[in-house]
Formats: sequence, C-alpha cells, structure tokens
Amino acid sequence: MGRKIKQKDLEIKNLGPCKVTSPSLGSTSQNMPHFHFVEDSERVLFDMIYDADQNGLGKNPLNMERAGPRKKIYFDPSKTSAAIVTCGGLCPGINVVIRSLVLALNYRYGVKKILGVRYGYEGFIPDYGHPFIDLDPEVVGNINQFGGTILGSSRGKQNVEEIVDCLERNNINILFTIGGDGTLKGAYAIHEEIEKRGLKISVVGIPKTIDNDINHIEKSFGFETSVTISSPIIRDAHNEAKGAYNGLAIIKLMGRDSGFIAANAVMAMPEVNVVLVPEVEFDLHGKKGLLQFVKDRLEEKHHCVIVVAEGAGQNLFDFDKDVLTDASGNILHEDIGVHLKIKIKQFLVENNIKATIKYIDPSYIIRSAPANPVDSIFCNQLALAAVHAAMAGKTGMVVGQRSDTIVHLPIPLVTAERKKIDVEGDLWLNVLESTGQPISMKN
Repeated sequence: MGRKIKQKDLEIKNLGPCKVTSPSLGSTSQNMPHFHFVEDSERVLFDMIYDADQNGLGKNPLNMERAGPRKKIYFDPSKTSAAIVTCGGLCPGINVVIRSLVLALNYRYGVKKILGVRYGYEGFIPDYGHPFIDLDPEVVGNINQFGGTILGSSRGKQNVEEIVDCLERNNINILFTIGGDGTLKGAYAIHEEIEKRGLKISVVGIPKTIDNDINHIEKSFGFETSVTISSPIIRDAHNEAKGAYNGLAIIKLMGRDSGFIAANAVMAMPEVNVVLVPEVEFDLHGKKGLLQFVKDRLEEKHHCVIVVAEGAGQNLFDFDKDVLTDASGNILHEDIGVHLKIKIKQFLVENNIKATIKYIDPSYIIRSAPANPVDSIFCNQLALAAVHAAMAGKTGMVVGQRSDTIVHLPIPLVTAERKKIDVEGDLWLNVLESTGQPISMKN
C-alpha cells in the first residue's frame, strides 16, 4: 500500500510569472481559431474511478496540471539556451525524444542554442573531458530510425554542485533529463541546488524506464516496443519447445523490480505456461514448487514454456552474501534465468525425464532496438509536453501519461517508490487465466 497522496504533492513549481507571449503556433489565431492553449487552471483527475461515498467529485478530488502549450511563457526564446542529457540503461525511443525536443525548441519556439550533454551526468564534470554537442534539426534529422542514444549514457552519481556550476558557466536556462528513477532523483537534486543558489533554470524530466516501473505514470516510453519485440521471441521459443519431445524453453525478459514486460508480453502471446515476476515469490521444490509444475506439465503435454523477469526468484539465492549494487545504486540480482536452467535440468535428470532445454535472453537486443511507430508517437508527445512545460518556467517535474492524458507531475512524487504489479489486480489475474499456472507456487 503506497503512501497517502495529498493535493500539495501534485503541485508543480514555477520559476516565476509568465510574461512573454508564446511564439508557439503563433499564426493559429487567424488560421486555426479553434487551437487551444492550456491554462494552469485546467486539471486532470488523478484517479478516474471514484468511490462515490468517500471520494465524490464534490469533495475536491486529487487533480493534476494538464500538459500543453501556454499562451504566456517564462523564457524569452531569443535569449534561451537548453541542454539535453540521457542517463542509465538504453531503452527504445531515446533518440526519438532527443530529436523531438530539438525540433520543438527550434521550430516551435525559435530556441537556437541547444546543447547535447555526452555520457550522462558525467558530461557536466570537467574531469571527464566530454565536450558538449551542438544540436540542431540537421544533426538530429534521422536519429529516430536508430536505437540507443546519440549522446551516450552512463550510470552513477556525480557532484551536484559541479553540475550546476557547469550550467551557470554555459548560461543554460533549461535542462531536460531523460532517464529512470536514479536519473530523476539526480535531476531533483540539481533542481534543489539551483533553487538554493537562487538561479532561474528549469529542470524537466522525461521518464525513461523500459521496465515501466515509474510510479504514478501509466506507461513509460520504450515499454510498448519491448513488449512488441518480446512477443515473437516467445512465439519462436514456443515453437522450439513443441519441436522436441519434452521440450522446454526459458525466456528471460527485463524487469529488475517489476514484471510488467513479462506479464504484458505473455498476454500478447499467450503460449506461455508459467510467468515468474519479482512481485510474486515462488519455491523450486515441494508439491507446489516450480519443479513439480514443470514435471507435471511435461508428463501431460510434453512441452513447457517459462517466461521469467530478471528480478524474479531472488528469494532462492543466498542472502548471506554481500549485497552488490551497480553505479546507480541498484541491487545487482543473481541470474535467475541461468539458475532455473541448471536446477530444472538437474531435477529432470534425477527423475529420469529426458528433456531438451532452450534458454533465451534477448534483453540487450530489446533495449537497443529503435522505437516502433506507436512508441515513436508517444515519445514525440512527451517531448513536446516537456518543451512546453520548460518554456513556461515549470521545474522540478516530469511529464507523463496519467488518466490517459499527458500531465505534469513533481519528481519527488514519482520517485518516492517503484511501481509494481498489483497481484490482486486485473493484469495479474489475466496473466494467471492466460497461462493456467497456480495462483501460488509457495509451499
């Protein structure tokens, strides 16, 4: 159960009053009189479903600021410079976001000085020696066709004071950060240092997490592409399993703390017999354990397909070992996919069951793929919303989809905890119904 959210948790910070008339689609007043600029007073309900007795509409329900272009903006575009940084692991769509940010800044607002920061937050630190890249429409022209990030990326904390020093030295007015939980926490630390110094620099985040685990945001970019690519891999693994007597396929997908990719990929390609996610612990041994399930399945159908998220089954490993973390502070999980392959093979040999086991880990191929068309459209929408927010002087916030609308959300709200599958919710129920696996594999 997450912490109780109050209306003040949803309020967005502003650098100051907006006095500059926006040049964004300036000609629409004559040519498109129906074009709608968004006012800060336009709100979006935080939750679309209400208990009429406890959260009636007449009782001031929680609401969020709607994203979109403002008539009046904070920054004078002719005197504004922006920087873009990408951090953390790769994810489909990063280059689309970069391109869309540059095009929106340049064409919609006339901002000409746009800097690309190399290799994550390292790019601000002089000791690393990473030069900035000048970004313009020509430089980013076709980068949307490729996966990865043209700016490079890195993990790990950097000195916040040095980062803000760099922003000051280069007269940067707007910083766009593209990254996940750690990147956004870093962005907010940068925002706090900016505030401490009394500077007028906007910090706006575009959440990037292939695992879709940013809290209070319905969907992060790259997630749809990862599910789309995962689905035919599951299909082909199923063909491999059925092609052999007692064929068994194990597919490991991304999902360090949340199993959304595994769950949704299985729903898209319902050929899977069991899905293992970080939110649901399971046992290997015993009457209800996974090994017994596999044995029963092979004896009945002579093939079995398992999809496992990378963070699942960590309860099976030795907790006495020292906990290791990556440069971003994320716990380095044991390799559950390889562990399952070894344990299942050992168990089947012990029970005199001949089987063919195929183990597939497509994680890095999926991460580095270009965004599909649906994700590309979504990336563009997020980038446009981020530019509109930043030019209006919004700061310490992210853009994201909530209640089927692009909205502004404060960074502390979305980074307070990770989003996880509700094991009593519709998604997990649908997964269980699709696979036919037991509700619990705990003895």
